[in-house]
Amino acid sequence: MEGPRGPFPILGNGRPVAQARFVNKGDAAYQRAYQAFLKRLIKARQDAGLLQGDVARRLGKSHSFISKCELGERRLDIIELQRLAKIYDKSIKYFLGED
Repeated sequence: MEGPRGPFPILGNGRPVAQARFVNKGDAAYQRAYQAFLKRLIKARQDAGLLQGDVARRLGKSHSFISKCELGERRLDIIELQRLAKIYDKSIKYFLGED
């Protein structure tokens, strides 16, 4: 779907999403791996039957925090990933594609 400034991002906020292009942007393998990580992050939430707002409330964060993490606009640290893994009932290895 195309908008006036190009493709709409996942949440349709009208601007293209930068995603993780700015970290190791010359490394195609890194980019593929990070995109796979983001897909697993979204799938884990969906498999748990949760909306972004549900997860945000459980973490005590804003809805935009979860949205930006799933879009790749905000990076997760290991502690945040551990908390999400617990909420989603997944192992850390799942998010790394090792499960």
